Amino acid sequence: MQIEMMLYFCRHSKCMNLIVDAGNTFIKLAVFSNDTLVHKVVCQNREFPSALKAVSSAFTEISHAIVSAVGTFSKEYVTSLSGKYGVVVLSSTTQVPFNNNYGTPLTLGVDRIALASGAAIKFPKEDVLIIDAGSCITYDFLNHKNYYIGGAISPGIAMRYKAMHHFTTSLPLLAKEAPINFIGDTTDASMHSGVVYGVVSEVYGTINRYKKEYPNLKVILTGGDTDFLRDSIKIGIFANSNFLLEGLHFILEHNKH
Repeated sequence: MQIEMMLYFCRHSKCMNLIVDAGNTFIKLAVFSNDTLVHKVVCQNREFPSALKAVSSAFTEISHAIVSAVGTFSKEYVTSLSGKYGVVVLSSTTQVPFNNNYGTPLTLGVDRIALASGAAIKFPKEDVLIIDAGSCITYDFLNHKNYYIGGAISPGIAMRYKAMHHFTTSLPLLAKEAPINFIGDTTDASMHSGVVYGVVSEVYGTINRYKKEYPNLKVILTGGDTDFLRDSIKIGIFANSNFLLEGLHFILEHNKH
């Protein structure tokens, strides 16, 4: 009932929120009007003050903001936000729209908390697996009773390329690239095949293991590598690169009342 009331309130009132997602590489600023994403900008950490100024000037009706930081985000940036809006800094103790049954709830990353919140609001009473393909690939499972159970964490695509280069003396550092053939006929082609098909096989295997126990599983693919992986994964998925931002918006709404 609490979730339904929150959605009703947001859809029938003027809710303009600023979402700040500070990742390991970039900071994303997103503006939601009611529950619709209307603007998004990605910037480097040092560019945040100017990006915030531009967003604040363009969207004067923003009243609240939420900060989710898995990367570096200075106290000065939080202070700057707090001078303009009512701010929620997401942590393991923030009120969320799901029941956290993780074995170590205080260690659950804020990005995973946001993803589970998005699943709780958008797919209530369903078994949901969220796959976030970013710096790391995270798997997060929320069951149909609205309990977050846990999941898995593995190296992301870019991290796998960097690891092969860093821990060997002869393998080059490559940018991600879709392999032409499964069998690589050069060192570069072999690395592309190993990384990309390795990730795809991992995703397939994980989904299939979950579906053995939860046959009606809803699968969501999100994160920075969503578009890169989407065409390679031929199993039924719901692809949404902005799913984490939506989850943060829902958390902010959940903490207004």
